[in-house]
Amino acid sequence: MHILNIKIDNFSKKEILEKVRSFLAGPKFHQIATINPEIILEAQKNQEFKNILNNCDLNVADGFGIRLAFWRFGKNLKCRFAGADLMLEILKIANEQKLSVFLAAKKDGLSNWEETRDAILKNYPDLEINGENLNFNCHAELVSASHKILNQVQDDKWVLFCNFGAPFQELFINSQKNDTIRLAIGVGGSFDFITKKIRRAPKFMRLIGLEWLWRLILEPRYRFKRIFNAIIIFPIKIIINK
Repeated sequence: MHILNIKIDNFSKKEILEKVRSFLAGPKFHQIATINPEIILEAQKNQEFKNILNNCDLNVADGFGIRLAFWRFGKNLKCRFAGADLMLEILKIANEQKLSVFLAAKKDGLSNWEETRDAILKNYPDLEINGENLNFNCHAELVSASHKILNQVQDDKWVLFCNFGAPFQELFINSQKNDTIRLAIGVGGSFDFITKKIRRAPKFMRLIGLEWLWRLILEPRYRFKRIFNAIIIFPIKIIINK
């Protein structure tokens, strides 16, 4: 299904994880995006971003607003899969299949790649994890980092996680196409959840679609504009869209 001209795949959790396993099974690059209302709104004004999203191998619904948008068009969303939860599932599969993991982390972000690696290794001590801390606002640094990453992932089977936030993480990932990277996904604030530098909303709030309220309480200045777009602007666009 398409919401405001952005593709969203309507699969159950089981079907999504089956897709992930199939992506990891063969020597081919696959990109996954987790789609929320903010991402859809950003794509309306960024054609390159929109093209990347619509050419991803899997677009997973992330955000209660996506479920409401499906209802608006008479459809039922089978599964809302938060990026943080999907990352944990992918790490579990990577560990089972003895794949390597690369963490592209935002330089000067709350959680660097080394801290994220150390937190992951507490659960999966045998997982091979490398990474880089990158300044996504510096094109020259990203180009240099791209070469470094591609050189590091030549001789193995890799999963790439990036936490720059949309649209930067999706554009960066799209520049990393390499057959030794089996799967790449932008996971936003998931590194901070893994290192426990930011607490996730209680499970009941996530289930009823109020995780946005929890994040607003924790980070009011950073979150206000984003939440306003997600809960006010996005529904208006969905209502008037035919």
